[in-house]
Amino acid sequence: MRHVILGNGPAGVIAAEAIRRHKPDDEIVLIGDEPEPPYSRMAIPYLLSGKIDEAGTYLRKGVDHYPGHRIALRCDRARAVDAAARTVTLQKGGQLPFDRLLIATGSQPAKLPIPGADLAGVHPCWTLADARRIAQRAVRSARVLQIGAGFIGCIILEALANRGVSLTVVEMGDRMVPRMMGQGAGGMIKRWVESKGIKVHTSTRVEAIEPGPSGALTVRLSNGERVVSDLVISATGVTPNIAFLAGSGVACKQGVLTDARLQTNVAGIYAAGDCAEAFDAMLGRHVISAIQPNAADQALCAAMNMIDRPSTLKCVTQINVLDTLGLISSSFGNWEGVAGGDHAERQDERNFRFIRLEFDGDALVGANTIGLTEHVGVIRGLIQSRVPLGHWKNQLMADPLALSEAYLSTAQAQASWGLKAA
Repeated sequence: MRHVILGNGPAGVIAAEAIRRHKPDDEIVLIGDEPEPPYSRMAIPYLLSGKIDEAGTYLRKGVDHYPGHRIALRCDRARAVDAAARTVTLQKGGQLPFDRLLIATGSQPAKLPIPGADLAGVHPCWTLADARRIAQRAVRSARVLQIGAGFIGCIILEALANRGVSLTVVEMGDRMVPRMMGQGAGGMIKRWVESKGIKVHTSTRVEAIEPGPSGALTVRLSNGERVVSDLVISATGVTPNIAFLAGSGVACKQGVLTDARLQTNVAGIYAAGDCAEAFDAMLGRHVISAIQPNAADQALCAAMNMIDRPSTLKCVTQINVLDTLGLISSSFGNWEGVAGGDHAERQDERNFRFIRLEFDGDALVGANTIGLTEHVGVIRGLIQSRVPLGHWKNQLMADPLALSEAYLSTAQAQASWGLKAA
């Protein structure tokens, strides 16, 4: 049987290895469109910080790893998929037939819809090639403007700060990390970043990028300011890389729609990772959650089903943990809250501590935290179990930090009830 895997990021590599463990004789073809060995994009900021070299980004270190596992690596790109004919048309020409197909093509950077976005010195930070270009310009004291202060943007800004550049960040949302943090938490992260000497503009758009003096760039902002920069980095978010599936017969919305087995609407075709809009049985709907733990879980589940070992994805993990210049923040579940739900919030501005809990009835369904890493496991457990809190909800409304006590009490009650029921 031939397994074709489109995308050689974490999801593609994990799926290929899982198939090989159980199917020593099946053919596995792993396709990626960059010349480097499969690597982790999330490692690129560490490369820019100087903490690792390029080889440190590689997902598997041994040069003989893929040949040793008889996983055929091909540097190419899918141009089209014909689900009925069971073929992939490749960018470099030719068609590749498959018995099972995994779509693990990840995401691609959103394009800047502004004049001057194609000027030299304007780059995304997405590939190793991007990192090399950025490193050439992001030298100590260079003037760097970053567009976007989302999850990826905050990781990149830390790498830039470590290089000693003079950094300005522009975010069109009214706070930093607006797709992960509410107003209180996002505002606190902004104040923390500013305390480190980085200038942050929120509720601000870049209107144009123009050639500036001595080869520099002039960035025109919606607040009337003009910022002269040696380098402009676009970190405005990503979109699932699925355009090649148009007309394929594979159903897509924002991403590739899958069931709880990671199978698409076409038997034998699966999707995993950032491009997958997976069905979350816990929420009862399809969601995209572009974090590496989900990519790993989905890849393993898809791989098992590709080799006819039934497996079901229990849930799509809705957790983000972010380290911004040493300040740890996290979001869980429905951190924005639900209609008719209650919330409890506490903040310690001086010490950069923040917590907000979101409830649906007496169940905890979402949270934002800053500087409170000791509560991560407890919050995750309460949200994923949706255990009824009973009177502990009122306790948490009064003191959101009473999480450990609430968790232990409700978990013990649940275990005791289970024993009696048995």
